[in-house]
Amino acid sequence: MTKKMSAWRNPSYLESSTGIFLFFCSWGIWWSFYQRWLATDLHLTNTQVGTVYSINSLGTLIIMFAYGVIQDELGIKRRLTIFISAIAALVGPFVQFIYAPLMRSNLMLGTIIGSIVLSAGFMSGCSLLEAVTERYSRKFGFEYGQSRAWGSFGYAIVALVAGFVFNINPLINFWLGSAFGLGMLMVYAFWVPAEQKEEIKKEADPNERTNPSLKEMISVLGMPTLWLLIVFMMFTNTFYTVFDQQMFPTYYANLFSTPEIGNSVYGTLNGIQVFLESAMMGVVPIIMRKIGVRNALLLGATVMFLRIGLCGFFHDPIMVSVVKLFHSIEVPLFSLPAFRYFTLHFNPKLSATLYMVGFQIASQVGQVLLSTPLGALHDTAGDRTTFYTISAVVFVALIYGMFVLKKDNQQVDGDPFFTDKQLAAKQQAAA
Repeated sequence: MTKKMSAWRNPSYLESSTGIFLFFCSWGIWWSFYQRWLATDLHLTNTQVGTVYSINSLGTLIIMFAYGVIQDELGIKRRLTIFISAIAALVGPFVQFIYAPLMRSNLMLGTIIGSIVLSAGFMSGCSLLEAVTERYSRKFGFEYGQSRAWGSFGYAIVALVAGFVFNINPLINFWLGSAFGLGMLMVYAFWVPAEQKEEIKKEADPNERTNPSLKEMISVLGMPTLWLLIVFMMFTNTFYTVFDQQMFPTYYANLFSTPEIGNSVYGTLNGIQVFLESAMMGVVPIIMRKIGVRNALLLGATVMFLRIGLCGFFHDPIMVSVVKLFHSIEVPLFSLPAFRYFTLHFNPKLSATLYMVGFQIASQVGQVLLSTPLGALHDTAGDRTTFYTISAVVFVALIYGMFVLKKDNQQVDGDPFFTDKQLAAKQQAAA
């Protein structure tokens, strides 16, 4: 592991941060209004939208597991990140000339093809890039949360303009995604710092090789402690997509006098929320050092329970906007402690596979199972009943998590974690 230096003097930090910034720009410019596009441009019902999300999630979980296994085998090589970048660069023409026409003429065929392409380039691609960036942070001496914050910052910037562009023509959003994707492709294809080239040479040496075997990667599926965590993630982090992407945009836009005003305000609100999320990426590591990894995960679930429930309680756009901003706290409280939980309680060299299976794939399975029935509930029972139902599920999962999530000093098979208080006590005892 490389000794930590100033972030701005660390070439791997600069390269990783630029790449993840451009990826989230490429994704966020259209993803933040994907549900609105399905509902308003393609005129799908909530149930149909739920089906699209379910099939997207099914494609994502299959591709995501393959990505995790392949990347753990590749180590720090960038073949997958370049592949993802190429798809991102082509998202505009794909949507305009293939995806949108198919969705209008043959919804199921269009949905299946879209689930493969969009999942490979974005939904699974996001998790892969996060896993690669986290691995780089450990090898090349920078803070993962600090680099990941640039992704949220990129998403925030494009979210501020996405609503205004969407009102002009939704397809422009996808073409802008291609432009950012092309920049991302340039970064991952050509910007390779010297320290990374040296590490790639080491990994290629059979005597130095530390990458896990395929058998070791597949063996993660046999870990009972991992499956306990999967259930927790399935009924918490799942609702980032089911609620925030599938339901909230249209619900929020309908709080205003016209959908166009709602789209514009939602884009601005989403941008502000993700700006705050970017800032929280730097704050959450401090929170973890105060309360620990396990408690940070439970705090994230608590914020989610309150946020979704309060969206059902309030129907005033100002109050709903305030509640929506809770999301900026919640996302870092899931993503950063989740990574640290895996490297704390499991073998760190399997981090990509574990993150894909235990965090992201678990969420995708939940979306496959819940998107369509919750979409149907939304059609028949309305916003308030659906939001309360989701909030209740998260509350039950929170109680479950209190019993099954390992404490930070239990089953430490990876890198130990100590709070500031514990470190101070160790230093005092050693003095």
